[in-house]
Amino acid sequence: MSLPIQPVETEVTTDWDAKMAARAVKMTSSVIRELLKLTEKPDIISFAGGLPAAELFPIREFREACEYVLTTNGSKALQYGATEGYTPLREYLSEKMQKYGVPAEVENIIITNGSQQALDLIGRIFLDKGDVVITERPTYLGALQAWRAYEPQFATVPLDDDGMCVDELEPVLKAHQGKVKFIYVLPNFHNPAGTTLPLERRIELVRLAAKYGVPIVEDDPYGELRFEGEDITPIETLHKENVIYLSTFSKTLAPGIRIGWVTAPSKIISKLVQAKQGADLHTGVFVQMVAHDICSRGLLRSHVKKVREAYYERRNAMLQAMEEHFPAGVTWTRPQGGLFLWVRLPPQIDTTEFMKTALEEKVAYVPGAAFYPDEGDHNAMRLNFSYCRPEIIREGIQRLARAIMREFG
Repeated sequence: MSLPIQPVETEVTTDWDAKMAARAVKMTSSVIRELLKLTEKPDIISFAGGLPAAELFPIREFREACEYVLTTNGSKALQYGATEGYTPLREYLSEKMQKYGVPAEVENIIITNGSQQALDLIGRIFLDKGDVVITERPTYLGALQAWRAYEPQFATVPLDDDGMCVDELEPVLKAHQGKVKFIYVLPNFHNPAGTTLPLERRIELVRLAAKYGVPIVEDDPYGELRFEGEDITPIETLHKENVIYLSTFSKTLAPGIRIGWVTAPSKIISKLVQAKQGADLHTGVFVQMVAHDICSRGLLRSHVKKVREAYYERRNAMLQAMEEHFPAGVTWTRPQGGLFLWVRLPPQIDTTEFMKTALEEKVAYVPGAAFYPDEGDHNAMRLNFSYCRPEIIREGIQRLARAIMREFG
């Protein structure tokens, strides 16, 4: 029987703020994560999250895979594993990416807890205070959040409807020559803009990066979700020794399993392994084995086909509804795949302030300013079309249109 323990009585309390590292003080919450808390009410139609369609998750396949893994190899599934990841899954990814055009060998792959961890590990091994990261303008909010803790500077290159304006990249490289650690790009179905970088721009990007001795971080979570047009050669295929390639199962299988991966030159993989060992030792063996069982039985391929068809229908529903209901002066991108499109309102509308009006109409989005490392477009917004069914999308766009018309007066 344990004796009751009385807490120590003292008037001294810890000043936690004074104890925190400078980088912790500078950390901020994700705008999107905070926004999702406001949009959980059932009467609000939310285009804010980057959420896959939950009703399409392959639950039966996961149940069967879990039972199979635990029955046939449960002791290994529940044990510690290698930091690099479960070897059969890495072998599957190597073969899969080579078919997709990415020259990935097994020894050049590390499994991570989602591609978000991959971004953090890249920041950990590359960035010191004051280093420069070049991104598109706008860019993925999660990358900015992952790297801000390491206190880099961000230099940006604008986007148009075809992605990064690569013809404006060289002046940025020259201005920060010797300080740029890497160029970060999302070439396929960009988050947040929905754009896709054409092959000729990819070739020029690779040429300029090699000329200035700067590596490229190619973030490709949506590449398999193309439902229009032809696949474009991955950047890593064009120059694998100068590119770090990231991808994930979050958008093609399920985000809850938190499995991403990195393909990179051996020297980079070894450093990522060391960084990951200090972070979490390894990604869960059980979820890796379950994912491998689903993939090795060919179930991922059929599932992705179903997801593509659903997202194609939902994108079309959103585009058609905007054509029908949005007033003149509002423009938007037309993505060929992925989860998002980018809307620009007339310049007099600040989408951060406009959110109040939108929520009164029971609809939500992400203000565009969140996707810039500095002052960005105040009149832009990101809309997600993957999560809601077509009829909900149409109703949500009508609500958003009413809010815009109210703002016009």
